Amino acid sequence: MKFPGSVLVSLVLFLSETTAALCLSAAYRAAGDPMWHWLTLLFALLPCLLVQLSLVFIHRDVTRDRPLVLLLHLLQLGPLVRCVEAFYIYFHAGRIEEPYVSITKKWQVPKDGYSEEIEKEVGQAERKLCTHRSAFSRASVIQAFLGSAPQLTLQLYICIMRQEITAARSICMLLSLLSIVYGALRCNILAIKIKYDDYDVRVKPAAYLCIFLWRSFEIATRVTVLVLFSSVLRIWIFPIVMANFFGFYFFPWILFWHSKSPFPENIEKEFSRVGTTIVLCLLTFLYAGINMFCWSAVQVDINDPDLISKSHNWYQMTVYYTLRFIENAFLLLMWYLYKTDIYMYVCTPLLFLRLLLSYCMAIFFMLVFYQFCHPCKKLFSSSITETLLSCFKFLFFIRKSPTSTVLRDKAVVKSPENTDEGRSSSKTIDSQKGNLHQSASSNA
Repeated sequence: MKFPGSVLVSLVLFLSETTAALCLSAAYRAAGDPMWHWLTLLFALLPCLLVQLSLVFIHRDVTRDRPLVLLLHLLQLGPLVRCVEAFYIYFHAGRIEEPYVSITKKWQVPKDGYSEEIEKEVGQAERKLCTHRSAFSRASVIQAFLGSAPQLTLQLYICIMRQEITAARSICMLLSLLSIVYGALRCNILAIKIKYDDYDVRVKPAAYLCIFLWRSFEIATRVTVLVLFSSVLRIWIFPIVMANFFGFYFFPWILFWHSKSPFPENIEKEFSRVGTTIVLCLLTFLYAGINMFCWSAVQVDINDPDLISKSHNWYQMTVYYTLRFIENAFLLLMWYLYKTDIYMYVCTPLLFLRLLLSYCMAIFFMLVFYQFCHPCKKLFSSSITETLLSCFKFLFFIRKSPTSTVLRDKAVVKSPENTDEGRSSSKTIDSQKGNLHQSASSNA
């Protein structure tokens, strides 16, 4: 049985970040900054509430008649109780013979073109532990992108506007960044396990390192770009953020309405149509929050019974990173043109280039992961480098097609076939072809 390390990491990040945010909020209140106090408190408590709801929903505590557990969740102690329960199951597994054991079948990732089916006995303890891991993975994603990401953006904005970095603020920002990166990493692992559910997937340490570096550069650059732009053009940041958020929020719904599929009814048996709609809205809300800051490896598909698309769309990823790089460059350019006196002692051209280079580093580590470190890269129908080359060829063809059309038109006009000399030469060629044909037939 695998050690529940992900559960422990999620709990430590959750408790440490929440504690740091509450202490920082109290410091703002003591300093007489009510706006920063309430915003910091909001971004600390709102994800706590969502995490409790997600843990209760995944474990189905409402229908299992567990009033003590529900009370602890109301007291915001749900993650701590779940972690204790997970470790209790882990350390007591195997001591008592389980009355019911199921057999699961998984395929090995192909090696040298061959794949083998593996049968494994799964007991009730291991199933419960797997449920805990899954619940904490989803809770980490919610905590990261609905709490830590806004918190990091807010604290970095305060640092720039006040032109100072305190110890409490730096600790809170560091914990928030680690929480976001960890949530994005869990999102990547979750996407791999959903898409390759029939295979025994084992992620190597090199893959974890590549994902960590990829997400660290991507998220840190994105947050910094948004904060720099908002520090000089405060009003314009709102339409940009709203356009990004609602664009990603409505994208799965547009695909669903375009497909004309029936409304999903099998999410939960106990849910009515209204409850199913609420769950889908919350899911697309989280999907939009993730894509605001980084690429969501999990793609929402309302038509699918699992609500997750199992196909990997390289072109969609390529378009996302191309447009995001252009957007970041544009926001940085606007910041550079409208920068204020607070950046007097900052080398703005160097910062501009460093941020663009950081985003390029994120793309580089992403390519390294999918090309060399992905645990299921042998199952890809096509590699990401082939997709990038085909995209570049397509763009090159679009760019060159008007020029080639003009040259072709000029060639048609100046072609010798349209002149008397061209006609005579063509007749000569036809006569030569006829003589060759006659000689060939006579020889036959």
